[in-house]
Amino acid sequence: MKFGPIAIADSVGCIAAHTIRAGATTVKKGALVTAEIAAGLAEAGIGEIVAVRLEPGDVAENEAASRLAARLTGKGIVAEAPFTGRVNMFATTAGVLTVDVAAIDAFNTVDEAITVATLPALKAVVAGELIATVKIIPYAVSETRVEQALSALGPERAIAVAAYRPSKVGVISTILPGLKPSVVDKTMRVMMDRLAPAAAVLSADRRVPHETTPLAESIGALAKGDSDIIVVFGASAITDRRDVIPQALIEAGGRVEHLGMPVDPGNLLMLGEIEGKPVIGAPGCARSPKENSFDWVLQRHLAGIRVGRADVQRMGVGGLLMEIVSRPQPRAPGQHGPGHIAGIVLAAGRSTRMGADNKLLQELRGKPIVRYAVEAQLEARLDPVLVVTGHQKEAVEAALSDLPIRFVHNPDYASGLAGSVRAGVAALPSEAEAAVISLGDMPNVTSQVIERLAESHLQQPDSLAVVPTLFGHRGNPVLLARPIFPAVSLLTGDRGARRLLDEAGSRVVEVPFEDPAIAIDVDTPEALRALQG
Repeated sequence: MKFGPIAIADSVGCIAAHTIRAGATTVKKGALVTAEIAAGLAEAGIGEIVAVRLEPGDVAENEAASRLAARLTGKGIVAEAPFTGRVNMFATTAGVLTVDVAAIDAFNTVDEAITVATLPALKAVVAGELIATVKIIPYAVSETRVEQALSALGPERAIAVAAYRPSKVGVISTILPGLKPSVVDKTMRVMMDRLAPAAAVLSADRRVPHETTPLAESIGALAKGDSDIIVVFGASAITDRRDVIPQALIEAGGRVEHLGMPVDPGNLLMLGEIEGKPVIGAPGCARSPKENSFDWVLQRHLAGIRVGRADVQRMGVGGLLMEIVSRPQPRAPGQHGPGHIAGIVLAAGRSTRMGADNKLLQELRGKPIVRYAVEAQLEARLDPVLVVTGHQKEAVEAALSDLPIRFVHNPDYASGLAGSVRAGVAALPSEAEAAVISLGDMPNVTSQVIERLAESHLQQPDSLAVVPTLFGHRGNPVLLARPIFPAVSLLTGDRGARRLLDEAGSRVVEVPFEDPAIAIDVDTPEALRALQG
């Protein structure tokens, strides 16, 4: 391949290295220079261009990328048509990405012009997800280099998706006095969410005392049943091989393969086996939907990929899944952990700026606007979620009737936002230590925003409120802690909680976001049209 300045008279059949606009003629980067294009450039006074001329033995970028991608692509992957020397590869099924790391490394050392990039090995993927891309850097490479790259890959396909297998998962939860049933119920809901991408089935939900003998009996029963995978959620963390869960597995006739992982969160995970079935002693963080070591192990088992001691010991690089410095430290003896965080969605306003229509009931992306705020709180695991109604109460309730929420009617909704805040806070259960207050007309606020507010409160439990900020300006939703609840009864008018936040001063935690959703509401027809786009 030759690259450099070429006279216009000799450029026909070459590939333009840069986009050129001259007179009425435009030739784009990578385009083949035809006789017509050359004539147009010459007429515009262009004497030469920077171009590429292929030589015998060269393979054009698209052909080279296509050949290499075909050899890389294994089961569960489809390669799209090449363009500009690139072939993107997508998963055709949900599962776990398998990568021959050594083969990919060897491939990428053949020539600087030949590259492939993939997602991390053993990452869970979904159908349609981009998982790898082949890129030829110049406009062509030699046939020799293409063959060398193919040889570096070896006979096996280096990239594939191990599809999830139909699996039945049996779960045992151990119980101690003081562990609320609602905690176990929430754990099971999170577990079901984890199984959903794999279409796996929860085959058992057993709850036994946190004692060796009853737990051993339950493990033994599941081992003899139809469960393919057994998971144990302990009421207390596994801190030693002589602890309740490892000992129960041994008493049931199983074995402990490994205890502990170089992954954080999720260090205290146990790997075991009984009658050929994997047993996972889940770490405490597995009760949360956030990614942790439990996800890595469960996903691989669901895809039929065995996880053993050596596999766990190789998880350290990349195993730091959250910043330790930002995590709340254990409380001093005698202090109690935070209680439930509830949710309040304000959906009572008259919607005067929208005109005759209630803004909360307008369709956006296939559902009423108000559902987005409510569903975000539910996805963030706030409990309970209260929706304060007022204007067009019946219609708002009908739009949300299938969701697990409670309605609180504010008969004084016409007086302003403060009345709805008062009504929502007054209806909170006594165990609610804090509440996230969302506006029903902010459909782009996600559950992740709410979760960050809740996490910030748990890290600084003495705070009176937590607010999101965008470029230094406060937005919504807002988390209010129980000590500030009495002051809510003094609110009036349409200012909501702003006065309380001003008075709370330094006990308000500000959480910076780059997401403009915390500042975007839908008050007018113009704002709605902008989102409908």
